[in-house]
Amino acid sequence: MEIKVNFLDNLRLEAKFDDFSVIADQPIRYKGDGSAPSPFDYFLASSALCAAYFVKVYCVARDIPTEGIRLSQNNIVDPENRYNQIFKIQVELPDTISDKDREGILRSIDRCTVKKVVQTGPEFQLETVDNLDQDAQAMLMLKPDDSHSTFILGKDLPLEQTIANMTNTLAGLGMKIEISSWRNLVPNVWSLHIRDAASPKCFTNGKGATKESALCSALGEFIERLSCNFFYNDQYFGPEIANAEFVHYPNEKWFQPGPNDELPAGILDDYCLEIYNPDGELCGSNLIDTNSGNVERGICAIPYVRQSDGETVYFPSNLIENLYLSNGMSAGNNLDEAKVQCLSEIFERAVKRRIIEEELVLPEVPKAVLAKYPSIVAGIEALEAQGFPLVIKDASLGGQFPVMCVTLMNPRTGGIFASFGAHPSFEVALERSLTELLQGRSFEGLNDVQKPTFNSMAVQEPENFVEHFIDSSGVISWRFFSSKPDYEFVEWDFSGSNAEESQSLFGILEEMGKEVYIAEFTEIGNACRILVPDFSEVYPVSDLIWDNTNKALDYREDILNLHRLSDSQLQSLSERLEDSQLDIYTDIITLIGIEFDENTVWGQLTILELRLLICLAIGELEEALELTETFLQYNNNTVARGLFYQCLQAVLEISLDDELELDDYRYNLGRMFGQETLDAAIGSVNGTVRFYGLTPTNMQLEGLEKHLRLIESYKKLHAARARVAAKK
Repeated sequence: MEIKVNFLDNLRLEAKFDDFSVIADQPIRYKGDGSAPSPFDYFLASSALCAAYFVKVYCVARDIPTEGIRLSQNNIVDPENRYNQIFKIQVELPDTISDKDREGILRSIDRCTVKKVVQTGPEFQLETVDNLDQDAQAMLMLKPDDSHSTFILGKDLPLEQTIANMTNTLAGLGMKIEISSWRNLVPNVWSLHIRDAASPKCFTNGKGATKESALCSALGEFIERLSCNFFYNDQYFGPEIANAEFVHYPNEKWFQPGPNDELPAGILDDYCLEIYNPDGELCGSNLIDTNSGNVERGICAIPYVRQSDGETVYFPSNLIENLYLSNGMSAGNNLDEAKVQCLSEIFERAVKRRIIEEELVLPEVPKAVLAKYPSIVAGIEALEAQGFPLVIKDASLGGQFPVMCVTLMNPRTGGIFASFGAHPSFEVALERSLTELLQGRSFEGLNDVQKPTFNSMAVQEPENFVEHFIDSSGVISWRFFSSKPDYEFVEWDFSGSNAEESQSLFGILEEMGKEVYIAEFTEIGNACRILVPDFSEVYPVSDLIWDNTNKALDYREDILNLHRLSDSQLQSLSERLEDSQLDIYTDIITLIGIEFDENTVWGQLTILELRLLICLAIGELEEALELTETFLQYNNNTVARGLFYQCLQAVLEISLDDELELDDYRYNLGRMFGQETLDAAIGSVNGTVRFYGLTPTNMQLEGLEKHLRLIESYKKLHAARARVAAKK
């Protein structure tokens, strides 16, 4: 994690990281102002807070109340050496907690991350740089060793060289990549989380049988998501990029909708139009891209090559981001390697969807076959030793597709987690199924997986597949566990060179009668995106009309200019939100594509709360009271915000009752909620306070630091593309 420090007045310091700002000071006896804890005080507190966090996690997982648990820490200083200290953590547990849970709580404290880092002994490296913002040395702990070359199936270069190449590529963009976490819960199963230190919204996860292969996975995913603009899906780029020579890619083309909002000639082809516009309802305005929001410029489309004949077909960027999410994106040492991964991912998701929705029963992999892969078996046995039975299944549907499945059972909760993996190699597909199972997860995290069901409607619900796509957290059918499989086991093999494998996988799609479209992105590496209409979509095609992300264009400008709107404009905004039939609990971040700091009121704001605040601003107090009651009924906001609305409800009810006088209740309302909250509630009702808690914003995104960091990240990518285009 990158922490930037600013020097404030006297000895005060500000540490900024992610969306947080921490102020440190020194006691007056050390010439400070005593206005905040010292840096060392924060260090001491961090271990106590970390210990308490692990206690809380343990108790929440087992429904143990924490009200009677108390924890304290004392640091005992060696009088001979003040740097030699003992951190003594004491925990007070109620008698109602069993001996087993007492031991469990102590073991959980022992897992404290701060404690483990201190015990291991961190290494400090000091250096000077010319410019912190331009120092793009990637902050990766693993460095390639010239004396070692580790080859694995599917990679055309050694892991060490692959890591070096991708790290240098990202450093060349001016991005600092940091590893924020590693996990290795069982043998031969590694995962990690990496992110852009300057813009943590840009992050990826990696998995593999070794540290090096997991790091390759994470770096490759980072480059693929940069190349395909996935980090910036749905996000507003701001006026500068929206009006630049190009918005997404130098080879993009813009199309104007017809006079009656018809789809313009030149986008998509007949095959795609039959899929995306079967009833002729799709309009040109449905395809305006969310990122630029530039309605006057028209529809931004990206060229893809049709695999069957090499013809170029232009796909609206809006259509891609609405239907495909990250499916079918990859980066590799070369384009053949990337295409194999793209196609493997597409088959994995499509076959998984079919298995789940049709409630198919898969054959188990015979133990004799598993025995051929001892490193995979070691991971399986370690998980089962932890109390998680595994079912290893062949998901190839009779040898048709290169897909495997590892399903975990959690007897503690009755939950089931089905993990799928795909690759032309049986071994690699099986390994991916296992590593995907534990990617970024702890053993405690496996307590959150869903229980199976015989309810076919719940399994076939489109949103269930979306959940499976995002993090495999969807529900599956009990029928999946029948001992009567719908297919015979096949020890399939589609392997060969990457070039041979990609042709083999393309051949499967051709036999299925599917058209395939490919875009290659080579500005920052070897990446590509493959679209297979009517096969690789994540969301239903109807979303282009009924749930398009460019609905943001109807509200973004007004919401960002909220404090400057007249009462009539506010009334219009509220009515449009009400008539839209949007879920009132949709957050404004999602609605308008702006990354607000989640620790602010803007970051927690929903359509419901926005309409409530508008009603207060324009004096519609009866409707404001009704919306306040709804807000309090299902409040997921902060405690402080909830108390404000409790106070507001009381003030509104008093104000709207002719027989009640507010002055009669001021004293006790102030005692209950605090004078500051009461003043805010009264001011919101009488009009002297507008949009309590919301700081003014605008379309130039001033003050929206989190979003601006994301846009700065995109500008680095945008500039690199412009440089490459200028050389052609």
